[in-house]
Amino acid sequence: MENLRYEYPATRPVPQRAHVGVVGSGDLEILLSPSEGQHAQVVIRTSVDGYEHVWKSVLDRFFSRYDGAARLELNDFGATPGVVMLRLAEAVEASEGDAS
Repeated sequence: MENLRYEYPATRPVPQRAHVGVVGSGDLEILLSPSEGQHAQVVIRTSVDGYEHVWKSVLDRFFSRYDGAARLELNDFGATPGVVMLRLAEAVEASEGDAS
């Protein structure tokens, strides 16, 4: 089991909490909540060790497009980078869906 932490600058408040996905074979659960500061905090708990560079690449790409001040908890059970990007997009959509 590996625990990773990342932080990214952010400028926009996140409207509400969101929960997407499930922890299961090859999948990922994301809990998104508003952050108190001008940054996004990411905590990853993964069953797959040794992929920190892949996580960093996926998150760098995601946060190059998303500027929400959020706290994200990712609970992973072997999700592929494509599934990670899909779940991150779903979490943002769920958080911002009822806010408009």
